[in-house]
Order: sequence, then structure tokens, then C-alpha cells
Amino acid sequence: MDNAYKGNFRDRLFDILTTRVVYHVLFWLAILLILTIVEGTQHGFLFTFSNELINLFFYGLIVYFNLLYLIPNYLNQKRFLTYALLLILSAIIITPLKMLVFYFKFSGMPQAQQEIVSNQYAYFLITFLIAGTSTIFKIVTDWARQLKNKQELETQTMQTELRFLKSQINPHFLFNTLNNLYALTLKKSDEAPEIVIKLSEMMRYMLYECNEKRVLLSKEIHYIRNYLDLERIRQGKNVNITFTVEGSANNEEIAPLLFIPFLENAFKHGLSNQIDHGFVDIRMHIEKDMVSFFIENTKAPVRPQADPNRKSGGIGLVNVHRRLNLIYPEKYDLRIDNHPNTYAVELTIELD
Repeated sequence: MDNAYKGNFRDRLFDILTTRVVYHVLFWLAILLILTIVEGTQHGFLFTFSNELINLFFYGLIVYFNLLYLIPNYLNQKRFLTYALLLILSAIIITPLKMLVFYFKFSGMPQAQQEIVSNQYAYFLITFLIAGTSTIFKIVTDWARQLKNKQELETQTMQTELRFLKSQINPHFLFNTLNNLYALTLKKSDEAPEIVIKLSEMMRYMLYECNEKRVLLSKEIHYIRNYLDLERIRQGKNVNITFTVEGSANNEEIAPLLFIPFLENAFKHGLSNQIDHGFVDIRMHIEKDMVSFFIENTKAPVRPQADPNRKSGGIGLVNVHRRLNLIYPEKYDLRIDNHPNTYAVELTIELD
């Protein structure tokens, strides 16, 4: 055993003795009690108890040698043949040692000594099977631990990605709303104070409630109504904006700000100065454990050229699609119909 292996062995032994010692002691005590009861106490409790204590000592010897040295240095290194041969060799060495202890212990019992000598093959087989069982147990527990770690990593990655996606959505909408407010203040519109109040409600919702994984659907609807009221002020009479809700939102919950990118897309990209009279029609249908969101808007037959110096705002739709895949995998249906004069989106979600 070289120095590296000695260090490995010592580290693993320290780990066993410090972090898992209680569980191991309880396990071996339970095995000791069961073996003592099964063996019976016809020769006295102490006699049977001491026999099983010797058995457990040698079983523990091969089990921990297997767990702490053979498995990490050979099985985990995919040296399967060497591992199997060393495990068999360990059982071959330990079995006669245990039989020798029992032979001297039964010095006044010739018949028991004879049974020990004649049944060494059976004792070897039991010792080897116990060592093999510890290998199977180690493989299963390592697999379960890796699976748990993988799930925790995936959960952390998903939460990090969701926080990143939401952080992109919130400023994007905020900047659009501030642009609306700025346009009205330039016109010295009396509607500016109303926008400030609605914007305050929306900011409170985004800052204090949208950090949760789920929000009440009724609050999301109220947020959409505020958003549309701001757009009605900005768009004026040139655009007909309707929003109807069928069904009861009551206690239904949904991931926050899923619908806003579709609204932003309708007003920012769908409507343009080339349309004299446009519309944005929004309908939401709520059933138990399901919500359907539909939005349709007019658009210019030929989209105007984008300003090359202005960054694209299309990131919202990309983000919402990604969020849907993360939060509602295989529980949503998203359909987009892009016609010459209209653009429509229908999103159906199975709620948790």
C-alpha cells in the first residue's frame, strides 16, 4: 500500500468514524441482537453473545476493508478482475483466522471443534457473501447520492436561470412604461398623475410579489389591466384595446409575468404608425387547473425598417418561451399565427 493509498485509507476511516459512526454502531448492534436471538441461548446468553460478537468482528473487518480500501482503489478505478481476486483473497485469509479463534474458544467442546474444521468452506462462503453484499450496498448508496446531487444541481441551475430570465423581463417592461410616461409629460397631459399611480402599483407587484415562484392569477390579471390602461392612454383613440376574462381566478396560482412579453410584442412590434385604426384583443379563459390566454393584434402588411442603432426588444418572447420550458415542461401549449395583417398568440397552461 503506497503513501497515497495510505492517506486515502486514513481519510476515509476518519470520515466513517466521525460523521457516520452512530449509524454504523446502531446497525452492527441491531445485527448482533438479531444473530443472538436466532442462534438461541441454550448454552447461556453470554456464550451465544460472545460467539456472535466474534463473528461480527471478522465480518466488520472484511466489510470495512472492502469499503475503505478495495472499492475506492480497485473497483472505482475499474480494475474489476483485481478487485474480485483481492476480495476472494481477503475472505480466504479472514475465514481461517476466525475459525482459529473459535477453535480455541471451544477447547473443551470436541464436537464443536470438529464442526468448525469440517465446515470451513461454508464459513468462507458466508464471509465472502457478506463482503459482496457490502459492495452492492455501496454501489446503490453511491448511485442514490449521485442522483440526489444531480437533482439538486438541476434545481439550482433552473432557479438561477429563472431569476436571470425574470431580471431581463422586469427592466424591459419598466423602460417601456417610463417611455410612455415621458411622452405624456412632454404633452403636459392631465393623465400623467394617473400613470404614476398605476406604475407605482405595478412596481410594487414586480418588486415584492414577483420574486415568488407562483403568484395569484387574480393579481396577475390586475397587473395586466393596469398595463393596458397605460397603453390606452398612450395609444389614444387609434387603437381599440379589449380585455375579457372568463371564469374565476379565485385561488389559482401561476408563474409571474408570463403574459407581459406577448402584450409588449403586440404594442411595440405589432402596431405602427402605418396603421390608422388598429386593435389589440385579449381574452383569458380560466378553468380548474388550466388557463388559456389569447391575444391578437393588427400589424402593418410590411413591417417598417428597424433603426439599426436601436437594440431589438424581441428578447421578451425568447425569455417567456424558455421560462415555460423550465416551469411548465410538457404542461403548456403555445401557438403563434402570423398572418399578413394580424398576429395572434394562444397560450394554454396546465396549472399546478
